[in-house]
Amino acid sequence: MISKARLATLAIFSALLGFSSLAGADDAKELVKRAMGDPALRDTLVREGRSAGAFCANCHGEAGFSRFPEVPNLASQHPTYILNQIDAFVTGKRKNEFMEGLMKVLSERDKAAIALSFAGAPAIPATVTPGPRAAEGGEHFKRLCARCHQQDARGAETYPRLAGQQQEYLRVTLRRYLNMTGERNYPPMTGAVTQLGERNIDAVVDYLSSLK
Repeated sequence: MISKARLATLAIFSALLGFSSLAGADDAKELVKRAMGDPALRDTLVREGRSAGAFCANCHGEAGFSRFPEVPNLASQHPTYILNQIDAFVTGKRKNEFMEGLMKVLSERDKAAIALSFAGAPAIPATVTPGPRAAEGGEHFKRLCARCHQQDARGAETYPRLAGQQQEYLRVTLRRYLNMTGERNYPPMTGAVTQLGERNIDAVVDYLSSLK
């Protein structure tokens, strides 16, 4: 026969299991939202993110500064924006077979942890010296891009940080929108890049890649 003390212990243990299960079921965006107001939780998730995102570092770098020019920097991106892109790969909205496969194995907590880890890393400009058409590119950016990506190009929850981004990544991405190749689908971006035109893409790249 189970003693009252044993029954009480089992009840507490069951309750804790139930709480843990519910906590683990939190979706990634809810976890990030909670972490933004809870420094202890945020620190814990950032530490977990460094481990869970070890495979990300192979391309994006341990501190979010890309190892390859065609791969984006993730340092200082808004965590919600990072989560949105993870979900886009999971659902196939963004097309990249390698990334789609990787993102599908992440738990909700992994996603939140990785997003917070990269978001907290300091951004480093991809190029030290502005390119020859940077001033011209800045004018195009202010005219066509700043409304969404912000005047300082640091982005927000729904738009990426472009300041200091890798040159080749910017160039390839803008051309994908312009040529509607299917990897990236967002009509407002296609409209903006169409106004920019192929010949001015390099100017905008010169401007953005060196922004602090």
